Amino acid sequence: MLIFFIVTSDILPLKSLNIENPTLTKDSAPLTTQLLVVMDAQNVIYLGSKKDIVDMTTVKELLIAEIEKIKHRYPKASPSIVLSVDRRVDYGSFLKLFSIASECCPKLRLIYQTEEENYTKSGILALRKPRD
Repeated sequence: MLIFFIVTSDILPLKSLNIENPTLTKDSAPLTTQLLVVMDAQNVIYLGSKKDIVDMTTVKELLIAEIEKIKHRYPKASPSIVLSVDRRVDYGSFLKLFSIASECCPKLRLIYQTEEENYTKSGILALRKPRD
């Protein structure tokens, strides 16, 4: 039972939310997540594996606080944000959340579905902010 929980603990938070990710033709290998941010079709934002509900006005300060916690717990780790946005969310809301997340952390990944997977598995597209 414990092994099942350990193996599926990164996957379970997304499976419990009804999110329809957009489809892309490119496939990529799954990457380990550290801080999950999900926006569902009703623009509700969930933060972390416990799926705390946050609003757009406080998401930045909460992301910064969570990233600092990760850095404090794992000094050698390089935190990343994994962003899962329902494909039915309007582009303006997506872009606003994406912008906030990219300001908080240089490593940002988007979850998407490949056309071949037909909404059965998640792939992750890695995006990195350019360094100044």
